[in-house]
Parts: sequence; C-alpha cells; structure tokens
Amino acid sequence: MDRRTFLLGLIAFGVYACTAQGEGVKIKKGKTVVEKIHKEESEWQKILDPQQFQVLRKEGTEAPWAHPLNEEKRKGVFVCAGCQLELFTSDTKFESGTGWPSFYDVIEGHVETRIDYKLLAPRTEYHCTRCGGHQGHVFQDGPEPTGLRYCNNGLALNFVPAE
Repeated sequence: MDRRTFLLGLIAFGVYACTAQGEGVKIKKGKTVVEKIHKEESEWQKILDPQQFQVLRKEGTEAPWAHPLNEEKRKGVFVCAGCQLELFTSDTKFESGTGWPSFYDVIEGHVETRIDYKLLAPRTEYHCTRCGGHQGHVFQDGPEPTGLRYCNNGLALNFVPAE
C-alpha cells in the first residue's frame, strides 16, 4: 500500500466515523435537576487518589478486571467517587464479560453524555452530572429493557450497600 492510498483510506474512515455514528447513543433526557459543583484541579488532587484523579478528571481508563466493584453483587447504589452522586442502582448491574462494572440504565438525570473521538471512531462517553467526573462509555449492546451497556471504570465509583 502506498502513502496516497493509506491517506485516502484514513480520510474515508474519518468521514465515515463522523457521519455514520456521529450522533452517538440515544439516551432519554430526564427532568431531574442536579446542582453542579466546580473545583480547581488542585482541590480534586487533594480529594482523589492519583488513579481516581486520572480516570475522573483526565478521562483515563483502568485496566479490565482490575477493580473489585466488577464483582460486587450486593443490593445498594453505585455513586460517583468524586462527589457521591448516585449514578446506578444494583438492580441495573449485569455481567458484561468486559472486565468493567456494567449497567443497563442510570439514575435519571445523573449522567451527561458527549461524543468522544479519541479512538477515531466516535464513542459516547458519560460523566457525572454534578461534578463532571468521567465515568466511562455507553454502548448499544446491553440487555433489555434498554439495550444499553454503561461500561464504567470501577475507580470512578463507590458502592453504598443497602441497609
């Protein structure tokens, strides 16, 4: 393959990525209003450990099967590790086989989405509505009733067991 063919292929892929899937995953918008919090980077570094800071504030990703919340099976709620906003109930957690905690639905109004092009092809990433902490990406290969898979970094969550 010559350089010209490679560059044309790369451009074609970019056009496809921007047009074919550019709208991202459709997620219903709720009427829930969550008050936002804003902190300086130095404040987040005091609150979060270095790995959490990398995931939540720098949109990093932990290694698969690295976090114990992937195996969490108790009843309770999963909250943002940055601000403790409730994001998922344990009833929506499922085993996706991906190595990250996965959920088929969120608590309405508690996450915001945007398109991420870091891997060239668009993906829908989601963040905590309150603090903007990066949680993970949502895909359209989850179970019913939503058909969605919210693939979450375990480092971005805390678990609060039901009493």
